[in-house]
Amino acid sequence: MPDLSNPEFELFRRFIHRTGGISMAPSKAALVSSRLSKRLRALDLPSFEAYHSYITDEAHADERQLAIDLLTTNETYFFREPEHFELMRSRILPARSPGRTFRVWSAACSTGEEPYSLAMLLDDVLGPSGWEILASDLSASALTRAGAGRYELQAREKIPEAYLRRYCLRGVGEHEGTMMIKPALRARVSFRQINLNESLPDVGEFDVIFLRNVMIYFDDDTKRAVVERLSATLRPGGHFIIGHSEVLDAGTPALKKQRPSVFSRVRAAL
Repeated sequence: MPDLSNPEFELFRRFIHRTGGISMAPSKAALVSSRLSKRLRALDLPSFEAYHSYITDEAHADERQLAIDLLTTNETYFFREPEHFELMRSRILPARSPGRTFRVWSAACSTGEEPYSLAMLLDDVLGPSGWEILASDLSASALTRAGAGRYELQAREKIPEAYLRRYCLRGVGEHEGTMMIKPALRARVSFRQINLNESLPDVGEFDVIFLRNVMIYFDDDTKRAVVERLSATLRPGGHFIIGHSEVLDAGTPALKKQRPSVFSRVRAAL
């Protein structure tokens, strides 16, 4: 298997930045090599440069998506950063506008743990109607796993016991060692492939947007553009929630900081 040269790494660094807005540090060269080398073998290509040419050919869109999936990090778990879920329960949901469907967007949902955590909370607090969740990601393979709603059994560790009994099923037989989100709850989450680095499709307006633990991979210009696009879909007074390790540029006029990692959409002046 050929080594990944510095010029070849630069090709893939530009590729993933152009397609997903992700800034890849030089230290990620080994990751690029290990994740893509099996595709070189599968396609019998002589070099990483040849593979780059292959995936940038419009005739090979499926392989290009596979390369994006391989280069995209999907690390998440149920009820990650629990303070945000407690904020939803104690402050945001009680203050919602009555008589209007409460809409939440999990904008980098990875394999689905975040939107399913939100669905459990919303069903528990609001009941089975009156709310919607859109969950989106750049990775097609992550969305396929999310839609299936099946996870290794150790994924249950952060799920409250009452929610486990109410919303999850334990695998038996060939599915021993796994758990599944119950079909009724899975049906409440709409999964959609959306590239946040491009103009957004018509997704409507939201009361809350979760964009957590993804902007750490964006450079400042990309981060600013993504936040501007997403915040435009927030209802006035709606909440924009980011990861605790992330920082938003102070020059985001549509959003006002409420507390660390939590912002609200500025209401228009009368």
